[in-house]
Amino acid sequence: MFVKVYQYHIQKEKVDEFLEIQEKVSEIYGRYLDFHTVYLNSNVDATKWIEISRYKDEDEFHKSMDMINKEKEIQDLFKAFQCILVTDKSEIIEEDFIERKEKSSF
Repeated sequence: MFVKVYQYHIQKEKVDEFLEIQEKVSEIYGRYLDFHTVYLNSNVDATKWIEISRYKDEDEFHKSMDMINKEKEIQDLFKAFQCILVTDKSEIIEEDFIERKEKSSF
């Protein structure tokens, strides 16, 4: 599995808007990719979020992203997302991983 991890800071009063944006983004991604995403909100800093998305493989991800990024709706959603970031913490940290093993007790 190919895994993308993003870290960013969302304004506290914009969480509902953030979740609505992510719902729309997921609909668009779902047209092109099979994926699973988890959004984690820090217990220490309420503005800090980590997004973890898993994809079948890296090649499929990149091919699909080329098509997704051409869609006007996704570009508009990204602009809306940028507007709800915390002003002095507007950096989006992005990292790539390969999932080597998964374990679960449930």
